[in-house]
Amino acid sequence: MAAVIGGYAAGQPKVNEVMVWGARAQIITGIVLVGMAESIGSLDKDLNMVKIGVKLVISVLVAGFAEVARADAKRGKDVLWMTHAAGGLGIVNVFVAVLWS
Repeated sequence: MAAVIGGYAAGQPKVNEVMVWGARAQIITGIVLVGMAESIGSLDKDLNMVKIGVKLVISVLVAGFAEVARADAKRGKDVLWMTHAAGGLGIVNVFVAVLWS
């Protein structure tokens, strides 16, 4: 999450590699953490799957926008709305995690 939002703040108006790799890591670590929380019975956790699903969809959108914007930037074509969409959705994902109870 820090790589996505920090990369967005530092790399404007383009998507940088830090942001792309942060988006990829956010998806992978999220899936691993949810899988571990589901499989460890001693935690006695009741996970909110709707919240997890919303966060997964937002994370996939962030990664998609970051990947496409980075590929376009390498070709010399800057698409600013994709950069802002990826960074903005990364911030929305933080708000979902913190404020949704």
